[in-house]
Amino acid sequence: MTIADALNAALTTAGIPGAVAMVGNRAGVTETIAIGHAADAVFQLASMTKAIVSVAAMQLVEAGKLNLDAPIGDLLPDLADPQVITGFSEGGSAQIRPAAQPITLRHLLTHTSGMGYDFVHADMARARGAPPVPGTMESIRTPLLFDPGDGWAYGISTDWVGLAVEAASGQRLDAYVAQHVTGPLGMADTHFGLEKADKARLVANMARGADGALVPFPINIGGGAGEFISGGGGMIGTAADYMRFVRMLLNGGSLDGAVVLRPETVAEMSRNQIGTLRAGVMETTMPALSARVEWFPEMTAGWGLGFLINPEAGADGRAAGSLAWAGICNTYFWIDPASDVVAVLLMQLLPFADPGALAVLAAFERAVYARAH
Repeated sequence: MTIADALNAALTTAGIPGAVAMVGNRAGVTETIAIGHAADAVFQLASMTKAIVSVAAMQLVEAGKLNLDAPIGDLLPDLADPQVITGFSEGGSAQIRPAAQPITLRHLLTHTSGMGYDFVHADMARARGAPPVPGTMESIRTPLLFDPGDGWAYGISTDWVGLAVEAASGQRLDAYVAQHVTGPLGMADTHFGLEKADKARLVANMARGADGALVPFPINIGGGAGEFISGGGGMIGTAADYMRFVRMLLNGGSLDGAVVLRPETVAEMSRNQIGTLRAGVMETTMPALSARVEWFPEMTAGWGLGFLINPEAGADGRAAGSLAWAGICNTYFWIDPASDVVAVLLMQLLPFADPGALAVLAAFERAVYARAH
């Protein structure tokens, strides 16, 4: 069975109308599969933005303009006095205390800052009360779930990484990324902001209805009031563009003559940074937006400077030490240096970690490695 056949069968079983998938290696692209959408269709990348913004931050670390381990509050005053939730009063208000140590850029890049997402962490949602307006600074100001470095909680940390990129570079995040990451890589269709999409190529988002069928569900990930550019989820793009990004990382920071990062920087980003903490477990407070998911439940997954890392071989084919992440509308990528494989799979539906979408991802991965071997 070809990869396309496996993907088509899995999409049909899941009731998902289409996907664009690509497979590549250090030398080039080996597969482009478009089912139900054009190959150059534009998707909301959502949290696949995080890896791009993490690369931007690491460029500034290389340049000496950002420091992984200095208190980030020196650069971003909003983070200078972090407070940790200790419990809740009888009236329901959060009880807080000063954090035991400052937040650093390393904490932000590894999701060990203590900041989560309301839709993942019940205590954070409870502490914040009524959900703040998306796109406002208030939406990313929050007490911490734990002291920086003491736990792993997926959330808004990368939005603050984006603000650190702006403060250190003196440029807007969109301008910096275009000049230093997406521009050099020739990612011409990848931008911040849904309004920049070619509407004729933009894939409409869907959501599971009460009967399990998919229905149209317009959403603007990373949009809102526009008080800041969302480094955690604001980009749109194509599979071909993202393939160039992951191939750059597979090649140690360079692609087709464009040098984005030094090889030693990519190696550091690819190393587990969180010790024995477990990454990749996401609860849910909003099942319509995101299902509960536990990546690699059979092992203690790690996290690098921007990526989930499986320390052992995965059940569906990827080798130990692979890097990966995803976006809330069920967009996925992985980078497997040991096997010389990179892959991108873009769908556009909610909730995140929809069982049907996860089955498509697993079938795609198995087919990729069946062909590779």
